[in-house]
Amino acid sequence: MIISLWRYSHLLLAISSAIFLLIASVTGIILALEPMSDVIKPYAIDNIEDITISETITALQKEYDEIIEITVEENDFVIASVVTKEGNDERIYVNPRTGEKLGVPERKSGVFKFATNLHRSLFLKGIGRFFVGLISLLLIFIVITGILLIGKRQGGILKFFSKVNKEYVNQFYHVVIGRWFFVPIIIIAFTGVYLSLEKFALLPKYEVPHRISAQTEQKKETIASISFPIFKKITLTNVKSIEFPFSDDVEDYFTLELINKELIVHQFSGNILSEQQYPFVKLVSYYSLLLHTGKGNVFWSVVLLVTCVAILFFMYSGFYMTVQRRKGSNLIYNIEDKDASEYIILVGSENGSTYTFANYLRSALLSVGKTVFVAELNAYTTYQEAKHIIAITATYGDGEAPTNAKRFNRLFSTIEPVNRLQFSVVGLGSLAYPEFCKFAEDIDEMFRRHSKFISSLSLEKINNKSTDDFKNWIQKWGVSVGVSLDTKTVIEDENWKRDVFKIIDKTYINTDNTFLLRLKPRDTSIDFRSGDLLAIRPEENMVERLYSIARIDGDVILSVKKHDLGVCSTYLSKVGKGDIIKAAIKHNVNFYFPSNTKDAILIANGTGIAPFLGMMKNKNRSTRVTLFWGVRTKKSIDIYNDFINFSLMKEGTRHIAYSRENNIYVQDLIRNETDSVINVLNRGGVVMICGSNDMLKGVISVLEKAVKNQLNVSLNTFIENEQIKIDCY
Repeated sequence: MIISLWRYSHLLLAISSAIFLLIASVTGIILALEPMSDVIKPYAIDNIEDITISETITALQKEYDEIIEITVEENDFVIASVVTKEGNDERIYVNPRTGEKLGVPERKSGVFKFATNLHRSLFLKGIGRFFVGLISLLLIFIVITGILLIGKRQGGILKFFSKVNKEYVNQFYHVVIGRWFFVPIIIIAFTGVYLSLEKFALLPKYEVPHRISAQTEQKKETIASISFPIFKKITLTNVKSIEFPFSDDVEDYFTLELINKELIVHQFSGNILSEQQYPFVKLVSYYSLLLHTGKGNVFWSVVLLVTCVAILFFMYSGFYMTVQRRKGSNLIYNIEDKDASEYIILVGSENGSTYTFANYLRSALLSVGKTVFVAELNAYTTYQEAKHIIAITATYGDGEAPTNAKRFNRLFSTIEPVNRLQFSVVGLGSLAYPEFCKFAEDIDEMFRRHSKFISSLSLEKINNKSTDDFKNWIQKWGVSVGVSLDTKTVIEDENWKRDVFKIIDKTYINTDNTFLLRLKPRDTSIDFRSGDLLAIRPEENMVERLYSIARIDGDVILSVKKHDLGVCSTYLSKVGKGDIIKAAIKHNVNFYFPSNTKDAILIANGTGIAPFLGMMKNKNRSTRVTLFWGVRTKKSIDIYNDFINFSLMKEGTRHIAYSRENNIYVQDLIRNETDSVINVLNRGGVVMICGSNDMLKGVISVLEKAVKNQLNVSLNTFIENEQIKIDCY
């Protein structure tokens, strides 16, 4: 309920202020260019922090008859109001070292003037200023709710900057960019609110009360102003303005407005007659203006510009995600009534994408004439004719229920099913998060404890929303419940583009029903690396199958296990040398071999060795690689000898488990070498795992215990640091 409150608050605040934020961001981008444009003006003087007031007065007195005022702008341009030797009053930019006239202050550019007025008040004067201040305040709350949402999503505020699971582009960058820019956005919003409060005189009033005694004012010995100790001490970087005496009257003084205080200086003696520190509220006003406008600091003005662009992106991506979330929930097209359906699919989704998977299953069932009803987990109720119930759910944050499943626990405990139901649970998530599919585990456990629910299939966990894994699960589930499902109705992508590859070599099929293919792309400019995926759809069945590949000498190397019911593996087993196939390269950047690592451990079983063939062949000579590999028999490795001669690998760099001959599996090898694995992780090395999910579970279990016992940290720490890379199926 709390996460829903924050999300709806975040959304409501964003919607209510969208138009104003759009205007403020666009005009903010324009205004951020103003300090940058000042840089190209020829009025800047190098090392102004070394120039004293005394030096400046000396230079100006040589060039002009009288000095009225000196002003130092935020960009360190020096303006002098002077009377020339010809008797003309001028207000000019000057070189404080030489007194040379550099130019005349110009009026603000029409573009900047327009943008300033629109940015400050929307051309509505006082009412507009009020709305701008209000929107700035709302922006603060938008950022706060956004921070809370990111914290919840990442599994806690302490994991705020941990790795973000890339579900889709807008969501990913909404989070990543949000983490980088929440500080400058808070600064912009806070200073906007503060300046608005100042404009409406809602801040404490401040005055600079100078008290000068009559005795102090008496004319004493006279020394030249350029010799005043205070003028020799203060540099121009600390000066905002210097007002010169109007006359020789003893009651006329020098008035120095500095950054943090104001001084009254006797015009004859140079004594400080009064010194008043500015109150805190005035200093905050000064720095708020600088931080909000970027004046005088090109770097900060660039930050402001990029931040305004980021706000525009947040508006776009935020509304896009909202639309997608709504679109996802609207993907439910129920033909049958809930009480007339045999199959009930319940969905738990945070962003709507889980509905897509639910509809894959729904389509497959409808294609064989079954009655199906799809609903969110929060809508759980009784179903009169139901025989099967399938829960497909994501997990949010630190093992919590997604938004549309928050009430399921309570509903489940209070609603008694009409019939005995067969159940299955599918969890969608990412192994990058410690509570991988935790909510799916909770639902599965709830079903198992209830006497009227009978398990059809064990809990299925799908990493990174793999459609290929989900299609495999659909086929397994169909077999378990006695329904023959054709997944060709699932996931049709009209924009799927394929490249042409020629089979240039193929091994025999070994005792494990495994063989290797070597493919040469017709287009040699295709970009791919070891660890990328090759997507293949046989002509007779357009179901996409993904194979992890190696790149060796510009060719694609596939390791394929032929399954009796495997459409794609059967298709590939029939192709021969010289044949042409069509397939698509899919980049898998999270499973690339790091170019700068000194130590790497590669863990695989069966055909999961494929990407490692290329990685071991193309690695840097200085990189130490240790291989852990599980196969059935010693003959299983013969087809790989053209790529790696395992017998020549140094002792300790290869560990091979032969499950059929000695009943040892990969996780057993890891258990015997945990010290070596821990040392590699501790030295900043990388562990890469490729193969079946069953193998992965065993390896992760061993590593989790070892890391906890020896390093007293969670294995997830290394996953987030990208020291553990996983590509399993």
